[in-house]
Amino acid sequence: MAYKSSGGPVDLPGFFSDLVRCETRLYNALNDRLRERHGIVTSQFEFLRYLRDHPGSRVADLAAEFAAGIGAISKGADRLERQGWIVRQPNPSDRRSSLLALTDDGLRLVDAAEGTFTERLAELIGGVLGSSSASAAAQALAELRSVLERDQIGLPTG
Repeated sequence: MAYKSSGGPVDLPGFFSDLVRCETRLYNALNDRLRERHGIVTSQFEFLRYLRDHPGSRVADLAAEFAAGIGAISKGADRLERQGWIVRQPNPSDRRSSLLALTDDGLRLVDAAEGTFTERLAELIGGVLGSSSASAAAQALAELRSVLERDQIGLPTG
């Protein structure tokens, strides 16, 4: 089924397929580079980067950001804690939850990995999309994400 836009009909199933397959291939390529250079994968890097950029986050905050189940995020936090990259601290405003914080090792790791992540992403995207195409794609995806998040679409049910 084609969707009519100002630029003409868009093959929405094809668009979805391209979007998902691009995301998967980019994620896998980033996994490979991060694993090779830093011993982590993309999901761990994203987790650590979020905690660096949002100090005092709870498991529920990460679950909301990544549209993932609380159980999956909690298990991910357990793995990062075992590696010595994060710690759980008591939440002074809610005894039922804890706050997650990077350790010094976790901060060093995410800072080092960020350079690798950004460099590899630029290699993968920059060689294909010019700056105007990349800018238009980034804007379109940001708008779509904003609406999906605003309307709470695609949240896990468990």
